[in-house]
Amino acid sequence: QLQASGGGLVQAGGSVRLSCTLSGRILSLLNMAWFRQAPGKEREFVAVTSRTGSTTKYADFVKGRFTISRDMDKNTVYLQMNSLKFEDTAVYYCAASTIVAVSTTDVRYRNWGQGTLVTVSS
Repeated sequence: QLQASGGGLVQAGGSVRLSCTLSGRILSLLNMAWFRQAPGKEREFVAVTSRTGSTTKYADFVKGRFTISRDMDKNTVYLQMNSLKFEDTAVYYCAASTIVAVSTTDVRYRNWGQGTLVTVSS
């Protein structure tokens, strides 16, 4: 089970950190990703970290602004979001995959958190 938290209302240019805590599974066995879905739009990939954290990938629109990380001791994955823009407003979902290859495609992820809303005010 994945429990996402940390969303809220933030001003443009501000920062927020999302957390995704895993229960009943071992984080080191999973590739973990963040996706987002803005109102009226399809879900899109944001960032992914591999099992060990040695590999990360980002969507072009968040490179240099967002950082994905994991804390094995806390069984938690984070998404640090800086320099937020109005267009970053969305529900953010964390997802877990047992597939070895790191993927940016949502169909590769079988386990999903409930989503946490980030609203960026302009």
